[in-house]
Amino acid sequence: MSEGLASKVVLVTGGTMGMGRAFAVLAAAQGAKVVIGARDKTRGDEVVREITATGGTALFVPTDVTVEEQVAALVGTAVEEFGRLDGAFNNAGGGNALGRVRDADEAFWRTTIDLNLTSVFFSMKHEIPAIAASGGGAIVNNASTVGVAGDPSVAIYSAAKHGVIGLTRSAALDVAREGIRINALVTGLVDTPLWRQAAQDPQVEKHMMDRQPLGRAGREDEVAAFAAFLLGDGATYITGAALPVDGGRTAA
Repeated sequence: MSEGLASKVVLVTGGTMGMGRAFAVLAAAQGAKVVIGARDKTRGDEVVREITATGGTALFVPTDVTVEEQVAALVGTAVEEFGRLDGAFNNAGGGNALGRVRDADEAFWRTTIDLNLTSVFFSMKHEIPAIAASGGGAIVNNASTVGVAGDPSVAIYSAAKHGVIGLTRSAALDVAREGIRINALVTGLVDTPLWRQAAQDPQVEKHMMDRQPLGRAGREDEVAAFAAFLLGDGATYITGAALPVDGGRTAA
């Protein structure tokens, strides 16, 4: 896996923190040219400096993934700067997604769906033609364990992530004969800045940890490594799959 992305041009959304940042750093270390799309320019510039300081190649493009024109510009910049696009990790998502259906207003619904599902649609809509023009490649979409099962207080977020998995599977069938593979990660609890903030509440931490078969949260680099594998040449017979990276959470 150490050379899996060598010489490829890969794009990552939400690449300035958490799993996205870990992926950007790993992909560059494997020899990829990395294009990072996210809203926070300060963090984006920090990731680029981290990568280039060790000899890697990276470019940050300020991007709000809920705005189609900005997503199109992100993909266009990748192709303009590096001549091609071989793969993408559509990782952006999250937000304040807690709340029961009966308590949610329309704004909460639209914000959650836009960030977690519409963003993936926009991304794939523009990535697929670019990857096809480059001769084929792969896309990985970051979903969630609540994309395959329900959980209290996350119905709208769960709906978005179920949508990501459905979008992934059907789009994979659309483009399979074009040499493009599309898969989804069913990501479980991961030790990201957002989780560390939530875990400051001892009750929240205990509730979540009691449900982890491995007894711990996943690491950002563990998710990044699997995303890189799926985008690389070692996974050329895997497409249309929703693959768990969840420490056994969905095995129960």
